[in-house]
Amino acid sequence: MDTFYLEDYIGGKTNTGNVPNMSFERLCEAIKDDFIKEWDRDGEDAHATLELQKKAIIGYSNEVAFFKEKIRARLKDYNADNISFPPWYESAVDGIYHENWGLAGVAQWFSEPYRQSSSAKIIGDRIYFMKDGRMNLMPQTIDKHRREQLIRAFLLLTPQERLDKNFHEIYLLDGTRVTIFGGEMTKQGQDVIVFRRYVVPSYTFEEQAKRGTIPEDAIELFKAMVEFGPNMVVVGQVRSSKTTFLSTWQSYEDPALEGVMVETDPEIPIHQLMPKAPIVQLIADNEELRKISKNLLRSDADYFILAEARDGNALETALKVASKGTRRMKLTFHCKNPLDFPYDVAWEIVKATGGNLETTAQKVAASFDYVFHFVQLANKSQKRLRGIYELNLDRKTGEIRMVRICAYDYQSDSWRWRYHIEKTKKQSAEEENIEAFRRFSRQLKLLAEKYPFKDEEEDS
Repeated sequence: MDTFYLEDYIGGKTNTGNVPNMSFERLCEAIKDDFIKEWDRDGEDAHATLELQKKAIIGYSNEVAFFKEKIRARLKDYNADNISFPPWYESAVDGIYHENWGLAGVAQWFSEPYRQSSSAKIIGDRIYFMKDGRMNLMPQTIDKHRREQLIRAFLLLTPQERLDKNFHEIYLLDGTRVTIFGGEMTKQGQDVIVFRRYVVPSYTFEEQAKRGTIPEDAIELFKAMVEFGPNMVVVGQVRSSKTTFLSTWQSYEDPALEGVMVETDPEIPIHQLMPKAPIVQLIADNEELRKISKNLLRSDADYFILAEARDGNALETALKVASKGTRRMKLTFHCKNPLDFPYDVAWEIVKATGGNLETTAQKVAASFDYVFHFVQLANKSQKRLRGIYELNLDRKTGEIRMVRICAYDYQSDSWRWRYHIEKTKKQSAEEENIEAFRRFSRQLKLLAEKYPFKDEEEDS
């Protein structure tokens, strides 16, 4: 990785004799050149320099402060404290740091005005920020050389990743996911860097209701459901609030219960949501997940969470765990139509591991209790609970049944309810927590009486 700095630093010639007339860009070059000369003079080795920048980009405050303090001192030396700087930076110091060693123009996305923005993108030299549900083209740009420098710096976070790969995925210190597409996967000059983060300030049902994602009247119903612990699945398209709802649901779980959470990517900060709960967090994907599935089944955990089940191996593991009688199983899954959930899961499992599609779908229906379906509205910053389905298997006939107990009405931006609780659901819920089930039953009946299904929704 030494060439990363050599190509950036060697040949940086700057005329610093006329500071008052120096542009911001020239000042950035001058200060970078000063850093290089100082490091060379003091005998700083390339590894130490790389380590400094790596930690600064990840977000370690000491390393960021190191760069900024030295920049501040150089500005005083140049008598350039009041130099003009681009409006997307918070200060000249901030701008010089990010232009040379930080996140360039994307740094603005990490500033206070964009704290509630869920994503940002670099496509070619263009920079976009998500705001009010739409991707907005920003005035700042980033040239090819700086993009390559930024990508190389990101890859310092994952030394095992080869630079010549077309796809990379890494995580910054604050949990921001950075996805990089390049090489043959993109058109020439149109490489892509995607930044994604979760922006819900507090994982509570009240917060979700305040945002309009779930009905306020259903908060007590959901809290009761958490207590009696059904096996629940959250489905929907990308960025439809699946993971946020699962995290919110999990935050109400009894902290005395032992849990195991398996993720393919470290997205849910469960140790921050429930800092005192004995929850084991594992990162595993594909074959790794398959290898540890037996260990998971032998675990004495009270429940399992499988966030973002993406393939047949992950889904087979979830099904094995759920079918063994484990309660409080939680799963998220990309699915366009929730009615297809049992067969979509079965198809992925059969494709990966073999077996019979119908039998596997029946096993899915017997193992999970409720399916929550979430969607994005036309304004993509707004998410809605589209429906709740009770999932059942008639063991005599083998028929899979999904009964919709909650339906979202787009026209009125409200929800309608049906009172329906299948006998086996009632039995298992009462065995787990009879008082919580009774609260759930009463609340569902009240909602169904107050906001009943329309005639055309009866057969949904």
